[in-house]
Amino acid sequence: MTSTPNPDDWYFFYGDGQEHSFKIANLPPPPPWRRFREIHDSAELKEIEQRWQAVQQLADAEENKQGKEKGRKFRLHSPKLEEESIDDEGEDETGKSPRVNVADAVNAALYLRRPLLVTGNPGSGKTSLAYAIAHELQLGSVLTWLITTRSTLQDGLYRYDAIARLQDSQLNKGKSPDIGQYITLGPVGTAFLPSQYPRVLLIDEIDKSDINLPNELLHLFEEGNYEIPELVRWADKSSTQGENSTPKPVQVRTEDAGIKASIQRGRVHCSKFPIIIMTSNAERDFPPAFVRRCLRVRMPDPDTAALKTIIAAHFQDETDEANWERVKQTTESLIEAFLDKDEQDRATDQLLNAIYIRNNLSPEAFTEELQELLLNSLSAIDEL
Repeated sequence: MTSTPNPDDWYFFYGDGQEHSFKIANLPPPPPWRRFREIHDSAELKEIEQRWQAVQQLADAEENKQGKEKGRKFRLHSPKLEEESIDDEGEDETGKSPRVNVADAVNAALYLRRPLLVTGNPGSGKTSLAYAIAHELQLGSVLTWLITTRSTLQDGLYRYDAIARLQDSQLNKGKSPDIGQYITLGPVGTAFLPSQYPRVLLIDEIDKSDINLPNELLHLFEEGNYEIPELVRWADKSSTQGENSTPKPVQVRTEDAGIKASIQRGRVHCSKFPIIIMTSNAERDFPPAFVRRCLRVRMPDPDTAALKTIIAAHFQDETDEANWERVKQTTESLIEAFLDKDEQDRATDQLLNAIYIRNNLSPEAFTEELQELLLNSLSAIDEL
C-alpha cells in the first residue's frame, strides 16, 4: 500500500480524534472584514487568561466526561489517513472522500471566522462534530444552546432575575444589591466574551426556531458584540452620581459553572470569534441574508469503511485485544443489515447499540427479532 501524504497542509481540524502538531494558537489572523476587538489593557488580559485556564479545568471535570468522550470517539475518516490510501469504498459519487468535504468546511469556517450550518440525516454526527472540534483543538467544553419554537436571542445571551433582585432589595430595606448577582450569561453570551482562544458554540436544531431568530442572529454574527440593557442603564446611572466617574466592571455568572466574567458598561465585544456549529434537519428554509453569512455542509451517511472506523473508535481497547477480535467477528453481518438499501433511515448509534448487545449475549439470545428491533428504521411507524 502506497503511503498518501495529507492532501492539504492547511488543516487545523482533521476529525480523527488524534493530536496534531497544529494548534489553534497558530491559526492565521482573520481576513480584514472579520476583525474583532483587540485588547491591550493588562488587567483585562490577565482576567481573560485566568478565565481560560478555569475553562480548561472545567472541561476536564467529571461532569464533562461524557462530552469529552463523544468528541474523542468521533471520526470523519480512518485514523492517520495521511499514512493510508483511500480506497473506493471511502469515496462518494463525486470521487472525493466524504471526510475531505466536512473537514474542509470546518477549516474554512475556522479561517474565515464564520458560522457553520450543518445538515444531515439523524445520527449522522451533526452534534458530535462540535464536540470533536472542541476535543481535537483543546478548546474546553462545548457551549450548547438547544433551540425550541419559543427560543429568543435573549435566552441565548443572558438571563436577568429581576424578581429575585426586588425581593433582596426589600429584605435589605431598599439597599440596592449588586446587580451582577442576578445576571447569568447564556451559552451564546458566554461564547462571545473576550477570550484567549475561540470557544465552541453548538446551536442545536436551529430549524426549529421561530422564524425571526435567524435574522436576530445576523448582527451578532457580523459584528461580534451585544449589550445587556440592564447593565447599560446601571452604568449610565452610576456615571451621573460622580464627576467623571467610570463605572466599575460588573461581575456576572456565565454558562460555565463557577466561572464569572467582568462586563464593562454593559457591553460585550468578542476578541476571538467563536466556532459556531448550527445543526439543522432541513425542516425549513432560512433567509438568504442569514445563509450568506454561514458556510454550509451536509454530513454524509456512513459507508462500510466509515462504519468500521467508527466501531473501532468505540470498541477497540488496546488492553483487551481478545474482546476486540470477538467484536470484529460479529460486525460484518450487522453492518450489512444496517446498510440495507431498503432501510436507509437509521442512525449510527443504533448499530453501536446492536453490536454492544450482540457481544454481551449468547448467539442464541440475539435473535432476528431483537436485531430488527435495534435496527428498526427511524421512519417506521408501529402498526396499531
